[in-house]
Amino acid sequence: MKISRKKFLTSISMLAASTAFPITSFDFGFGNTKKLKVVLVGTGIRGTSFWGRRLAEQYSDIIEFVGLSDINPGRLEYGKKVIGVDCPTFTDFDEMLKKTNPDLVIVTTKDSTHHQFIIKGLDYGCDVLTEKPLTTDEEKCQAILDAERRSNKKLIVGFNYRWSPYATKIKELLANNTIGQLTSVDFHWYLNTYHGASYFRRWHGLKNEGGTLWVHKATHHFDLLNWWIDSDPSVVFALGDLEHYGSNGPFRGANCRSCDHKSECEYHWDITKSEHMMNLYANNEQHDGYIRDNCLFRNEIDIYDKMSAQVKYANNVSLNYSLTTYSPFEGWRVSFNGTEGRIEASLDIPYHEKIKISQAEMHAKEMEQSAVEEANSESIIVHKLWKDFEVIDVPFERGGHGGGDKRLQDKIFKTADAKDPYDRAAGSRDGAMSVLIGIAARKSIESGNLVKIGDLTDLKPMVKRNDV
Repeated sequence: MKISRKKFLTSISMLAASTAFPITSFDFGFGNTKKLKVVLVGTGIRGTSFWGRRLAEQYSDIIEFVGLSDINPGRLEYGKKVIGVDCPTFTDFDEMLKKTNPDLVIVTTKDSTHHQFIIKGLDYGCDVLTEKPLTTDEEKCQAILDAERRSNKKLIVGFNYRWSPYATKIKELLANNTIGQLTSVDFHWYLNTYHGASYFRRWHGLKNEGGTLWVHKATHHFDLLNWWIDSDPSVVFALGDLEHYGSNGPFRGANCRSCDHKSECEYHWDITKSEHMMNLYANNEQHDGYIRDNCLFRNEIDIYDKMSAQVKYANNVSLNYSLTTYSPFEGWRVSFNGTEGRIEASLDIPYHEKIKISQAEMHAKEMEQSAVEEANSESIIVHKLWKDFEVIDVPFERGGHGGGDKRLQDKIFKTADAKDPYDRAAGSRDGAMSVLIGIAARKSIESGNLVKIGDLTDLKPMVKRNDV
C-alpha cells in the first residue's frame, strides 16, 4: 500500500497523540511525490535492523535515508551495508543535520545519550522517533519535555509491546470493564540466563549508561502497565540488589574471547560464531573501545539483577512488580484484580505449555524481525465472581516482540489515517511516565524512601491517561 508523504507527516501527530502538548497536522508544503527525508543515529543492532534495514525494505515508497551517524566509523560503514542504503555517513551528528536537512530523526544510540540527539533534532526543526527508553534520569527527561514544547515538533517513542495481539486483547478486556473496576495488578517478568546475562556483558551493566534495568528493560513493562491501567503512576517504593552477576561471579576475564575460564563458565558466549556480530562490534573495537562480549562478572557492574517495586497509581490501582534476570526460563505473568473478577495472562511459561524452541534460541528469535513463527494461540483466563472461569484464546506470533514490531511500523507508514480504538500510540508523556517509574524505583532503593512521581519533573500524574 503506497502512502503519500503528506499522509505520513500527518501520522506523526496521530502517533504522538499521547503527548501532553497540543497536536497539529504536519504538512511541510512539499508535493506528495517527495519522500520523507530520514536520518538515523546509532548503527547498532536495533538501529541497523528494525529501524534501518526493515524500513528501507518495507517502506521505500515514502522513506529516503539521507544520512546515518555513529561515533564509531567502522560500525557506521558496516551498518550502512546492513541497512542496504546509499547515503552519506557522519561521525558528527550536528554536521549530518546541517548537510541533510531531514524531516525525521531516528534515535537508536546508547540510552544515556538519547536526550542529546532528541533535543538537537527537535531544536533543529525535525520530528523525532526514539527507541525506548526515552532517557535515563529525571533531569534529561525534563530537558526533553522542554525541547518538545519549544520546538512545536513531535516525539514518538518506539514502544512495540503495545502492538502485539496478545497485549492488545488484554487492553480490550480491561477497557470493556470485563472485571469491573480495576483495583490491583501483579506483574512478574523473568529473563533467562541467555537474555538476562546479555545485559551484563554490554554497556547496560553500568548505571550511568543505561540507567539500570529499571529503566532500560522495565520501561517496556511499565509502559504496558500504564497503558493497561489507563492511569499515571504516582508513588513508588522499590527494593533491589546485585547478587548474581558482577563481582559475585566465581571468576572473570577481559572478555569471553580471551577468557581462561571458557570451559568452566556456563555463561561463556562465543561471539566469533556470528559473522554479523563480529563485523558490527568486535572488528570495530579499536574505534571506541566498546567490547560486546564483555565479562558479565567484571567488578565495574553496578546495576541490579533482582528488582521488585510497589507502585500506586493516581486512580488508586496498586501494582506489585518484579524483574528477575537469571531465571531458568524466559517469560512473564500478569494478573488483574477487579471489583467483579480477575484476569490472568502469561507467555512462555514452559510448564504451562510445550515450548517448541530452546531457551537459548528464544531471545534470538524474539529479536529477529524476519523470522516470525506462527503459533496457534495463547490463552487469557477471565474469572468472574460467582461464575466459572473462561478461557480466551488469542492468536500469537513469535518474533518481533510478539508481532508488535511490524504492527507499530505499519501503523506509522501504511495505516496512518486509521483510528486506533486501543490508543497504542506513544508520545513524550508515555515515554516519560514509563521511565519515571524506573527512575523513582532506583531512587527509592538508594534512599530507602517512597518517591513521588510528581516530584521528578513538571508532569503531574493524572487519574486517567492523557486527561490533560
